[in-house]
Amino acid sequence: MNEVLNVALITAGFASVLAFVLGTTLGFFRDFFAVPHDPLMERILEALPGANCGACGYAGCESYAKAITEGKAGISNCPAGGSALPEKLSEITGLKGKAVENVAAVLACQGSYINTPPKGIYTGVESCRAAKLAAGSTKLCSWGCMGYGDCVRVCKFSAITLNKTKGLPLVDRQKCTGCLMCIRECPQGLLKGVKKELKGAIVLCSNLSSNKQGVMKACKIACIKCGACVRVCPQKCIVLENNIPVVDYSLCTACGICVEKCPTKSLRLL
Repeated sequence: MNEVLNVALITAGFASVLAFVLGTTLGFFRDFFAVPHDPLMERILEALPGANCGACGYAGCESYAKAITEGKAGISNCPAGGSALPEKLSEITGLKGKAVENVAAVLACQGSYINTPPKGIYTGVESCRAAKLAAGSTKLCSWGCMGYGDCVRVCKFSAITLNKTKGLPLVDRQKCTGCLMCIRECPQGLLKGVKKELKGAIVLCSNLSSNKQGVMKACKIACIKCGACVRVCPQKCIVLENNIPVVDYSLCTACGICVEKCPTKSLRLL
């Protein structure tokens, strides 16, 4: 019995000594390798949205805050923080920056499953980028949205959802911060950054083909390059560029006449 008690006491003593040595060693290395405390960087980091979306050009909010502190970055690089962020960062740092445009993503495509037939059965990785590499496109319209939700997966603000019935992403303009991550991710280049306060007509088609019959076969509601919107616009603010209507918003009054006269309803008002 005494031998068992002695073994238990020795073990407990050894464990206590080991714990003390390890604790002391860890404390030493913690202090030795500690990153210096920077109150300015912490204030900047607290002001940033914490999304770590990378839209600023840095790996995350902490990297961006560090770059500002070291004078390597300006205070207007973060679209996710909204238009008020540069002013807040200016108060903290004393630096000057320009206002960030308050934009939201808009999908320039209406090629749902109903409007755009598939080319065939795609059995590859369910990713727009993978499908683009493997087949060019999974739909008859090679310009359109393939609907696998790459943009949904990269959005850190839950501003995009996938309508599985239509096979198209839906953007919540109120939630969208304009970080542009979805725009960079779309292999078809279908998401556009549009100012939230902008009023006027926008074309929801990206088919650049001039073949009217081919366009109509590929999508029921694609822009057929008829030029009706150009002719009826009372402000003469619409022109065809690369077979797509382009609106001069400095002249557009959002009267809606072009939207009404479009035969395929590929135009809508913002």
